[in-house]
Amino acid sequence: MAEEPTETGYDPLGVVDKWLPVWDELKVFEPADDGSRPRKYVVDMFPYPSGDLHMGHAEAFSIGDAVARFARAQGNDVLHPIGWDSFGLPAENAALSRGLDPRDWTYANIDVQAESFRRFGISVDWRTRLHTSDPDYYKWTQWLFLRLYEKGLAYRKAAPVNWCPKDQTVLANEQVIQGRCERCGTEVTKKNLTQWFFKITAYAERLLDDMAGLEGAWPTPVLTMQRNWIGRSTGAYVDFRIVGRDEPVRVFTTRPDTLFGATFFVVAADSALADELCADEQRAAFAAYLEQVRRTTDIERLAEGRDKTGVALGRVAINPVNGEQIPVWAADYVLADYGTGAIMAVPAHDQRDLDFARAFDLPVRVVVETGGPDPMESGIATPGEGTIVNSGRYDGMTKADAIAAIAADLAASGQGESATTYRLRDWLLSRQRYWGCPIPIVHCPTCGEVAVPDEQLPVELPLTGYELRPEGGKSPLESATEWVAVPCPTCGGEASRDTDTMDTFVDSSWYYLRYPSYGDPAVAFDPDSTERWLPVDEYIGGVEHAILHLLYSRFFVKALHDMGKLSFTEPFLRLTNQGQVIMNGASMSKSKGNLVNLQEELAKYGPDAVRVTMLFAGPPEDDIDWADVSPTGAVKWLARVWRLCNDIGASGLTDDIGSGDPELRATVHKLIADATEQAEAKRFNVVVARLMELTSALRKAVDGGALASSAGAAAVREGSDALAMMLSIFAPFTAEEAWSLLGRDASVVFAGWPSYDEALLVEDTVTCVVQVAGKLRDRLTVAADIGEDELRQLALASDAVARALDGRGVRTVIVRAPRLVNVVPA
Repeated sequence: MAEEPTETGYDPLGVVDKWLPVWDELKVFEPADDGSRPRKYVVDMFPYPSGDLHMGHAEAFSIGDAVARFARAQGNDVLHPIGWDSFGLPAENAALSRGLDPRDWTYANIDVQAESFRRFGISVDWRTRLHTSDPDYYKWTQWLFLRLYEKGLAYRKAAPVNWCPKDQTVLANEQVIQGRCERCGTEVTKKNLTQWFFKITAYAERLLDDMAGLEGAWPTPVLTMQRNWIGRSTGAYVDFRIVGRDEPVRVFTTRPDTLFGATFFVVAADSALADELCADEQRAAFAAYLEQVRRTTDIERLAEGRDKTGVALGRVAINPVNGEQIPVWAADYVLADYGTGAIMAVPAHDQRDLDFARAFDLPVRVVVETGGPDPMESGIATPGEGTIVNSGRYDGMTKADAIAAIAADLAASGQGESATTYRLRDWLLSRQRYWGCPIPIVHCPTCGEVAVPDEQLPVELPLTGYELRPEGGKSPLESATEWVAVPCPTCGGEASRDTDTMDTFVDSSWYYLRYPSYGDPAVAFDPDSTERWLPVDEYIGGVEHAILHLLYSRFFVKALHDMGKLSFTEPFLRLTNQGQVIMNGASMSKSKGNLVNLQEELAKYGPDAVRVTMLFAGPPEDDIDWADVSPTGAVKWLARVWRLCNDIGASGLTDDIGSGDPELRATVHKLIADATEQAEAKRFNVVVARLMELTSALRKAVDGGALASSAGAAAVREGSDALAMMLSIFAPFTAEEAWSLLGRDASVVFAGWPSYDEALLVEDTVTCVVQVAGKLRDRLTVAADIGEDELRQLALASDAVARALDGRGVRTVIVRAPRLVNVVPA
């Protein structure tokens, strides 16, 4: 049941219907884009149309809209666009279970969300509206793919991939959470497929180094997660010869100083190298072990404390620094797609190697004396700093000196070189599903891979003749035989379209580039519009996208910059992450029975109260427990604002603010100044608190008869105008109503942000805290410019200080005029 209109006439739902058509008529959220004001580009991470808006949307878009409205109020020409990330597996699954076309489910949900956004008061420019599943959008996604393909940054290769047996599709490493599909929770398996990749590793160093320019503008945890995911390691490549094999096997190590401690050699059990190296007499044991490994996930294989397993391959490797022959093993704790898929094992100084050595009774040799316990006896490896021992002419060196010396000697002998490697792997973008962007490549028996010419884009999805779940784990597009068959663009012979679709993160890696060029059929992004608006000034969204979307977007922009299509190298100048909306300490879900329905909250309290509640609960990055907050309280405050502005407006206009009551004006200007500072820092909870204080101060003044004098009325008028202006970034419908009640014309959006007079912020007197031994004992009202000596004497003369000293002498007095005195007893 909706909140009833208050006694004063405030209707939290009625204001929505009243002001939406006014905004539409005045086009208040469309930027002029004429250079008359500084431009500000504010983008919210666009939603996926999985149903109507939920509480998470309400929080994220309340924050983003406050950022956009504040920027607009400060005199900026703001572009605040809207779009939908509308391709993806959930739509395909929903369509399959309901017997629908994915388009029907997707676009019906978009229409519902769009209307909900309107009624929530989000200040977007609806002309920019885009859907990534529209052919006129994914035409340009395909165009971008082809530009990357031309530069060698998109390629196809056979590789073991993460496979979800339930969704019947490939998953990127980042989409596997604790060994399970992030979408459906099914345990992920490995499958060898020929797949498309983006060569993001070509940008690993720049992606890492350029984060220095984002310090202070992006949340530190996001930067840390990206740094860890890219994972730069410095060390050396070392070439080990394998007896009976012509070519050496190269490994990477961060610790070439420990080479003399390598007592065995390990290759990934599921690598082609392991199969090649396996001696005939070990073939049966290796095959049995390989089958066991294939049933485990990468996460399980790398888990700390897991029992080590492996099988000897019946071959030996030769250590290049001492000529020692060491046995070659296959094991699951080395991954085929990480590094070179092989390692030198130094059990004394690496815990996983030591665990393996102890499990299979392999030798352990200490080569760095760290002062720690013996690894073989204690079972604890010693990876730290120390002095090199048991290493020939390198004995006595420090770790750093030995790393440099051994790396140099390896390079001189042609058996290695200094190197830097990265944990980051190339971006696997192929997906075996229907509802995604088709890959614009044709496979010709004569010409091989052939790019679809630009003039033939978009390659549209077939409307009929396909199966969403064909048998045998094939792509749905493979079942669209008429669509697949196509003449080769080069030779005209029989050929076939690529039947994979792109990862939806491709769609979202560039959408912010499209917004300023909305509706332009000729280009993906117009150079002039892009130069005017990009890069994004403020980007708002969840921290869950720290590695995936944000890293991929940075890669796209850098690649496009190198092609000469963009002048900048980072997509988002500032990033704001929001927390979660939870209930009773837990994430909301139907299964937990703690789901809060946003539409019911909006119907009961109105959108302004829900927005205020979200923003008042804490800083943007904090979680909000809906059980601990009160939309009812927000409704009551907004009703007080309505009543206050109604009373002031009824008294008539008084605009001679310079003649206003000095004391009330000082209060108003101090609150404006603090609210401005806090809004700039996105501490919107504090801004709301200051607006509540301003409401109370103005109400007290009005009830005290301020409107009866010209000075009082002028100060109240100034304060109420400021209240309505600042309220507009949080509760836009109520702010419009307040502005109208005050007798003002047009929309409060055009009014801007209130200014403050620095002279009114200067305090004549302040409160000085007096402590004895660090404990509060007294408060003194003193002149703001009081000197240290005078303040010291006042504090020592205090009766409260005398009682606290209780006859003791004074050792020293610490004075921080005019705010603090601390008396330290003898």
